[in-house]
Amino acid sequence: MGSADLDNVVPKVIIFAGKAAPGYFRAKKIIKFINSVAERVNSDKTIKNKLKVFFIPNYNVSLAEIIVPASDISEHISTAGMEASGTSNMKFALNGGLIIGTLDGANIEIRDAIGHENMFIFGLTEDKVQPAREHNKTLSGIQDPRLLEVAQTIRSGLFGNAQEFEELVVSLTPSYDYYLLGEDFGSYLEAHKRIEKVFVDTKEWTKMSIMSTAGMGIFSSDRSVEEYAKNIWNVEAVDNTDQVVKKGVTLD
Repeated sequence: MGSADLDNVVPKVIIFAGKAAPGYFRAKKIIKFINSVAERVNSDKTIKNKLKVFFIPNYNVSLAEIIVPASDISEHISTAGMEASGTSNMKFALNGGLIIGTLDGANIEIRDAIGHENMFIFGLTEDKVQPAREHNKTLSGIQDPRLLEVAQTIRSGLFGNAQEFEELVVSLTPSYDYYLLGEDFGSYLEAHKRIEKVFVDTKEWTKMSIMSTAGMGIFSSDRSVEEYAKNIWNVEAVDNTDQVVKKGVTLD
């Protein structure tokens, strides 16, 4: 990419945050790799500050209180059917952030509430996952040329000791790619192109953000507790307004 091309690139700050269980070797390796990429990218003056990468360690609620409201887009990109998309994406949507994600977990509920047009959905649907895994058994190498370029770049040593990250590269080859990253990769990149196109259209982005937040009311804790009380606990609500007033509390 030349200097002129960079002028048209939408600037991005990519934030990763998390932690790895003590025995989760690959998760630790991924965190190491993210930090190695960040070190390379953040020190590269040729990209004109168009991209910055950060990993925030020991992600917790206190950090989420800062990160979530600051995010323009949040990624919830687990393979469909793996149920790794929990309810944290609801927090981003309630704070005005838009979601890029697979049709999995809470993403499905959010899609139903705010509308498919107010999210950036990509990737396989759950019914396509197992057939894709079976098909992968017949393939001998990475099929998407863009993902192959990623693998070759890692092996080139651009991000440090290539041997240190070889296990991650191998995990991208079809026979080892249980999470079907290769299958979703092209669709993921196309979704990001859509994100960039909408982001520079301030009016459209603002509309999507408002519609996303406005549609999230169904996920309020009041509604959740009321449904649990009615459908699971079999208890009835008690109106204790009079008791509260008698104790000297003024209700606005």
